Amino acid sequence: MDLRQLTPNLAVSPQIGIDDVPLLAESGFKTLINNRPNDEAGAVDNEAMAKAAADAGMDYHYLPFQPGQVTPDLIQGFASALDGAKPAIAYCRSGNRSTVLWALSQSGKQSETELLNTAAEAGFDLTGVVPLMRSLAGQRS
Repeated sequence: MDLRQLTPNLAVSPQIGIDDVPLLAESGFKTLINNRPNDEAGAVDNEAMAKAAADAGMDYHYLPFQPGQVTPDLIQGFASALDGAKPAIAYCRSGNRSTVLWALSQSGKQSETELLNTAAEAGFDLTGVVPLMRSLAGQRS
């Protein structure tokens, strides 16, 4: 697994497998956030992941994020999932969409510079969502 720590309570990852879920739980993760749509090539079925998470004693959130189709409901759902049991692991195809949702859910709570730097340190370039981050930050202030 390629876990990238964004905060003490959140790591992101590319696609994980069913066999990874018990290992994540044993490592201390309490919440699993799936940002991968079921119909995306290479995605593990949502229901199978939900069962694996339940079997491992983890909270599970299915927030499928189609590339380029971020919605207010996705952002709010991600924020709500982060308010749950900690620490959390979120995954998608590469970890980028999960990182985007994290940054958007934190816009206005953390500075734009902090969010961009944290993402960059984890290997993700979020400059493409800066206008949306600014808009959300303005709505929250």
